[in-house]
Amino acid sequence: MITSAQIKNLLERVGKLKTYLEIENKLITISNEEEKAANPNFWNDPKKAEILMKSLRVTKKWVSDYNQVKANAEDVQVLYEFYKEDEATEDDVINQFNSTLAFLESLEFKNMLSEEGDNMSAVLQITAGAGGTESCDWAQMLMRMYIMWSEKQGFKVKELNYQAGDAAGIKTVTIEIDGEYAFGYLKGENGVHRLVRISPFDSNAKRHTSFASVYVYPLADDSINIEINPADITWDFARSGGAGGQNVNKVETKAILRHKPSGIMIANSETRSQLKNREKAMQMLKSQLYEIELQKQNAERDDIESSKMKIDFGSQIRNYVMHPYKLVKDVRTGYETGNVDAVMDGDLDAFIKAYLMKN
Repeated sequence: MITSAQIKNLLERVGKLKTYLEIENKLITISNEEEKAANPNFWNDPKKAEILMKSLRVTKKWVSDYNQVKANAEDVQVLYEFYKEDEATEDDVINQFNSTLAFLESLEFKNMLSEEGDNMSAVLQITAGAGGTESCDWAQMLMRMYIMWSEKQGFKVKELNYQAGDAAGIKTVTIEIDGEYAFGYLKGENGVHRLVRISPFDSNAKRHTSFASVYVYPLADDSINIEINPADITWDFARSGGAGGQNVNKVETKAILRHKPSGIMIANSETRSQLKNREKAMQMLKSQLYEIELQKQNAERDDIESSKMKIDFGSQIRNYVMHPYKLVKDVRTGYETGNVDAVMDGDLDAFIKAYLMKN
């Protein structure tokens, strides 16, 4: 049964959350921004207006979520009093307490995502390391893991570029994960992921070690202004891979963009339209350049090259061991779990939270 001490602790955490979220300051900000939006000339500059309106929506959401969790916590207290008078059941109190606690923890978690770019959607690129079919298969397993995690969050996933392995799996894949705070949640996934298992491709059933790298960056939207000199980019076009059809493999719709100053190369084959693929490639380039600027500001990396660690021993951020025992361990935070199957099915929240708490 839930105790009065647990309810007291819950109410105290809600009270502290009000301070952490600076609710009073947010109410002042909402009032000021609504006053600006009421100006008849507000929409004369649509881009500037939309940026302000987006900021206003985010601020209002924080306030409404806080008010909701506060009301839920007060309901727990009322239900507990009813329970003591035999006017509510034990299950009523437990259910209300657990749902309120989960909501509170989600807000506390989201409050850790306060750096610039954290609230944006994400682009996630997975690249197989040395090791041929083994690593390509591992890269595909990671892709499935991140897609399942994204779907559990209610995020939309879109495949932007896909290069299949020679025999199985994938050499590299780029997916867009569309959802609020997707980048903030996933930014700690940057690095090399190491797998140890009995290979399904080895007839001798020997243990193999495979590597794949994950690179995550925020998807820049219209509120981000990144200037790119047309002279700094070059374009190439190729036939898209796929199962074939009237257009696939016949028309050069795959757009390959190279940015000379940074050395960034973007390949996009999302649609059968070369024009749309060019536009998406430009957005992805702006996103990567924006992420480089964020990293400079946050002093997390000197430049983009530091994220491209050699994909082998000594550079991994997380180990996934399936044999001779089962264990997933993050080498940066020390967090680990023996439930490998759940992790591979997208249960990553504990690893994400441990990274954010550490940083």
